[in-house]
Amino acid sequence: MKPKVALKIKEEVEKQWNAGFLAVAEYPQWVANIVSVPKKDGKVRMCVDYRDLNRASPKDNFPLPHIDMLVDNTAQHAFYSFMDGFFGYNQI
Repeated sequence: MKPKVALKIKEEVEKQWNAGFLAVAEYPQWVANIVSVPKKDGKVRMCVDYRDLNRASPKDNFPLPHIDMLVDNTAQHAFYSFMDGFFGYNQI
């Protein structure tokens, strides 16, 4: 890895650590690898490669809820989360 890219990754990790977004992993076998993607403004976007985690995860056939059910269930609540919605990543 180029030193310039490593420095940008370190800066991004520190930023996310200070914001409380990152935490120390208690189970390192479940760690997902990061992939750095350069942005047009010179910064680095940290993406996550979940392939190893997906291979280690048990497979279950749990059906996803229908969108109508999701909307109806959220309509009765006073608080909603828009975590990281502006950057478009770190969303599942």
